[in-house]
Amino acid sequence: MNITLWIIQGLAALAFVYSGWLKAFQYNKATAAWGWVKDVPKGLVIFIGLAELVGAIALILPQALNVAPILTPIAATALAAVVLSGAVLHLTRKEYREIGVNLVFIVLATVVAVGRFL
Repeated sequence: MNITLWIIQGLAALAFVYSGWLKAFQYNKATAAWGWVKDVPKGLVIFIGLAELVGAIALILPQALNVAPILTPIAATALAAVVLSGAVLHLTRKEYREIGVNLVFIVLATVVAVGRFL
């Protein structure tokens, strides 16, 4: 189970680093990639990106270094909440195709949160 959780953590962290990097540091590319970015204040998009980057780091480092490992399931829960908020935004915008991606990441983050909490 530990190896499975590490694989899920790694995949989720990579995805959140990619997404967070675009939002936080490559705003123009994020605008081109995701239609919702144009309709949300730039500061909020950058904040979400930074939160995803910090969350991605917290998915890996506390558990890997065995320093406050409780931070890993907390980070996973927080990332699931961020993605759930995104899914709600997509639902209100009738962007149903995007919700599938959100659901995948909610499941990944939830599995990490539950698996590392127990």
